[in-house]
Amino acid sequence: MKISRLLIFCVFIFYLFSTSGCIFGQKTADPKTQNYQPFKIGLAMATLQEERWRRDRDYLKERIEQLGGELLVQNANNDQQKQLQQVEYLISQKIDLLIIVPHDLNEAASAAQMAKKAGIKVISYDRLIRNAAIDLYISFDNYKVGEFMAEYLVDKVPTGNYVIINGAPTDNNCYMFNQGYKNVLTPYLNDGKIKIIFEAWAEDWKPEAAYQYIQTLLLQGKKFDAVIAANDSLASAVIEALSEWRMAGKVMVVGHDADLSGCQRIVEGTQLMTVYKPIRKLAYQAADIAMALVANKDLKTNGPPIFNGKHFIKSEIINPIPINKDNMEIVIKDGFHRRDDIYMNVSPFGKKNNF
Repeated sequence: MKISRLLIFCVFIFYLFSTSGCIFGQKTADPKTQNYQPFKIGLAMATLQEERWRRDRDYLKERIEQLGGELLVQNANNDQQKQLQQVEYLISQKIDLLIIVPHDLNEAASAAQMAKKAGIKVISYDRLIRNAAIDLYISFDNYKVGEFMAEYLVDKVPTGNYVIINGAPTDNNCYMFNQGYKNVLTPYLNDGKIKIIFEAWAEDWKPEAAYQYIQTLLLQGKKFDAVIAANDSLASAVIEALSEWRMAGKVMVVGHDADLSGCQRIVEGTQLMTVYKPIRKLAYQAADIAMALVANKDLKTNGPPIFNGKHFIKSEIINPIPINKDNMEIVIKDGFHRRDDIYMNVSPFGKKNNF
């Protein structure tokens, strides 16, 4: 009888070790298991100022929860010190993986290193963290974003004076966009067909900086034919300044992000084009990879290793899509914007309604 009881006890202990991972601190993302504990994913956002970042947050949350995980979100409001503190907070919440949209391409290395020291895997989302050992960089082909913008401009304005308003100097993407512009513009610059009469950066992507740059140029009597604005928010400010001089629609302006207001300006005729970055695809792919990483599954990526100043980082790259008034249907069919919202101020004849 004693031997039988001892045998039963040993079998019971073996069963606990083999089936109840949670008892020993192991998590599972499968809600079907008896001892389900969701993986915790931390999301450190640089900002939620632009429409697109709110979409990123919502899609990431949606997909991670579909996969049985939990998303904890922090927003730094373009404050690097605050982002560092928020990463500390997320680490204290026992997250299993950190997704970070870095405010500062260099300073965010401290946040990544802090997470890695705590044994937490790190994904650099849409913006590259430089000089840090991270597990993945996922973004769009940002060189192509810049090339699309410049290509559309030179098609419409193959000669003349150009203005370039870059985004934040702390955002690595802006240097990639800029390289894309120059890839296209360089032959025209070398031939003297195009001149860049002014180029500047908008700290923290502030639209008011773009507005002030254009106002100053116009007050100085500068003549220009085209403006590359690094995103639709900056393009909005550029066009606002131009409209005050009755020049909106006469000076060609491009942007990117396919914000609703940007799409509206395109169909109204005050903005030439934007670049659509399928945010849901990016966020869902990031969520899928995040959950695979925390489950220690093999990770296959589609992009080349990206050198971030110290390390070669695995990358997942998604293609952007140029959008103008002729292919606006793409963002509508993708569910990014509703048709009625885009065309709300435009008559059937393509003219802007003035109510």
